[in-house]
Amino acid sequence: MKRIGILTAGGDTPALNATLYGAITRANEMRIEVYGLMRGFGSLMNEAVPHVHLNPLFQVIPELEPTRGGTVIGSSRTYVDPKRKDQIDAIGNRLQQLELDGLICIGGDGTMNGLQPLAQFVPTVLAPKTIDNDLGLNYAEEVENWDREVTQDGESRYIQRPDSGAFDMEQMINYCTPGYATAVFEAAHGIQRVRTTAESHRRIAIIEVMGRHSGYIALGAAYGQPDIVLVPEAGVELDRLAARVMKIYDIQKNVVIVCGEGIVNENGNDLGSEHASTDPAGNAVLTGAAEALKHLLLERIGEEYFNQVRRGARPGSAVFTRKVGHTQRGGRPVRFDRHHAAGLGGQAVGMLADGQSGAVSLLQWNRLQGFYLDSCPGSAFVDRWGHIHPRRMHRSFYDSELMKPSETGIEYLLPIFTSAVGADDVEHIRQTVFDSGNLTRPYHSVNTDIERRIRYLNESG
Repeated sequence: MKRIGILTAGGDTPALNATLYGAITRANEMRIEVYGLMRGFGSLMNEAVPHVHLNPLFQVIPELEPTRGGTVIGSSRTYVDPKRKDQIDAIGNRLQQLELDGLICIGGDGTMNGLQPLAQFVPTVLAPKTIDNDLGLNYAEEVENWDREVTQDGESRYIQRPDSGAFDMEQMINYCTPGYATAVFEAAHGIQRVRTTAESHRRIAIIEVMGRHSGYIALGAAYGQPDIVLVPEAGVELDRLAARVMKIYDIQKNVVIVCGEGIVNENGNDLGSEHASTDPAGNAVLTGAAEALKHLLLERIGEEYFNQVRRGARPGSAVFTRKVGHTQRGGRPVRFDRHHAAGLGGQAVGMLADGQSGAVSLLQWNRLQGFYLDSCPGSAFVDRWGHIHPRRMHRSFYDSELMKPSETGIEYLLPIFTSAVGADDVEHIRQTVFDSGNLTRPYHSVNTDIERRIRYLNESG
C-alpha cells in the first residue's frame, strides 16, 4: 500500500483534525502517502477532484494541528447516491486516476451509508466521529430489533422493539465517538452559566442540546447539575413534569431543565418541528423542542400558579429557553477526544494495510482494560433492509421517575469524563482567551493556507 485518500463528511466535530493527525502519523510510520479529499464526498463529485497532499516527505503539514477544532480539508453533507450508476462510475474513474490504494472516510451513520458504493472501486473503511454519540450498537443483536412498516404516503417507517435481556456495557459496539466529550463539556458549562440567571430572576430555564433522537448529550449534560433531564428515548409525561417543576420551584425558586432536541411526547411524536436533510441515513433536522416544551409547561402549570409565586411579573416571562447550539460542534477538543480520535485514525490506516474493506474502526471499553481500539465489519450495523440506524441511548441509562441519569447511566459516563479534560486544556484557556493580541490581530483562517496546497486531477506540473 503506497497511497491512500482520506475525507471528512457530514457535520463538523471538534475532533476531526485529531483523527486526521492520527491517521497521517500512522501512515508516515508505514511510508504511505495520504491525500485529503476536499469537502468530503463533494470532492469526488467534482471532475477535477480538489485534494491536498497531507504528508509530503512523510511529514505532517504544519496546517494540521490536532488541537484545532473542525477539519482543515473541509466537510459537506454531499453524499454518493447509490441509485445513480453514472455518478458512481465517474467517481470510480476519478479514484483510479488518483491511484489510491485505499480510502478512509471520517464520519457517522450517514457517512457509513454514503461510502458503501465506493468500496467496489477501492478498499474503504470508516473512522467514526459524531458529537451525538449515535454511531454504534448497544449490543451486537440490536440490529435485529427493528421492524419496518409502510406509511399511507408510501414512506418506510422503522420501529425499534424494546430489548428484554440484561444490559452489559462491555457488550457495546463502539462505546463512544470522538467529539462527544467536548460537546458535553460545552453543554455542561452552558447549563452552569444559565443557572445563575435563573436563580437571580426566579425563573425556569429550558436548555436544548443537540443529539437528534439520541439522548447521550442530554445525559452527559447532567454534569452541569440541571434539576431535570429529558431525553428522546423517554416520552415526556407533561402532568408529571409540571408537578415536578412546581415542587422544585417551591423549594428553590428556580428550575433548570435540559432537553435533547429530539424529545417526544407520550405518544412518541416530536415536540419540536422536523425538516428533511440531505443525510443519506434519513436523519431529519430538528428544531424548536425547548420552545414547544415551554408553551406546554405554561399551559399545564397555569397562570394562577405563576401569579402567586412571581407577583408583579408576567406569567409568560417565568419560563425562558436557550440553545447551547453550534458551540457543541466546534472549538478545541478536550484531551479525551484528541487522544482517542488520533487512535481511531491510526487504527483505520492499519485496517487498510491489513486488507480490510467496508469495516469500522472502534473505540471499545471493558472493566479490565479500560478503553482500547478494535474493528468490526460495517455489515454489523446494517439491518435486514440494508439500513443503518443511529444508536439510541439504552433505556437503562435513564431514570424516568427521577428524570435524571440512572446508576447505569452514571456508570457509563464515568470512564469517559473522569479524566476527559487535561491540564493543557485549562492552560490553553488561560493563555489564549484574553491574549491582548486578539484585540489587534485579525483572525487568520487556516483555509487560506490550505487553499495554496490544493491540487487537481490532470493538473500540469
